[in-house]
Amino acid sequence: MTLDLLCLGFTLLGILQAQAQDPPPALPMKPSLYKVPLKPNFQDDQFQGKWYTIAVADNVMRFENVTQINMYSTIFQLKDDHSYDVSSIMFSGEDCQHSFRTFVPTVLPGQFTLENMTSFDGVQSYMVRMVATDYDRFAVIFLETIYKSRIYIEIILLGRTKQLSPRLKKSFFKFSKSFGLTKKDIIFTDPIEQCIDFL
Repeated sequence: MTLDLLCLGFTLLGILQAQAQDPPPALPMKPSLYKVPLKPNFQDDQFQGKWYTIAVADNVMRFENVTQINMYSTIFQLKDDHSYDVSSIMFSGEDCQHSFRTFVPTVLPGQFTLENMTSFDGVQSYMVRMVATDYDRFAVIFLETIYKSRIYIEIILLGRTKQLSPRLKKSFFKFSKSFGLTKKDIIFTDPIEQCIDFL
């Protein structure tokens, strides 16, 4: 399983779509959701649209031997029932790779789960939480997946453009480390032109 596949359309869902026979190793951690902020008064209509993945932090990949990872783009399209159709595109090798999924709202505004989760063998839960956003420049998303009794977390820094300020990047780094992740678990993407502007 390549790094590109893992990062396609969010790392953890890439693992699920690859239908791995055994779950990949993960750093042992069980972050309590009460530690994960939820954007107050989340406005789903303002959040929709195109985002670029600026950075990824997770307890699955170890990035110390990775020199770069391609940026990918994601579009959140709001539906009438307040769920999002989520489509991502990433350049891998010589091809543009797409992924599609639907995030369904929970009782908490800004928190979502995966539609048809039972169709993914081994997935016990999948939660997406909108941590912070100003809707116009940046967003931070927290994902937690329980897959075959292992807990995987991923924190993603999104931007409306391919570049964000050093201050926002530093804040993301600090936030990620608060969950026990280290600099080896955090990587900033390489802005590219291939594929990601096709969405």
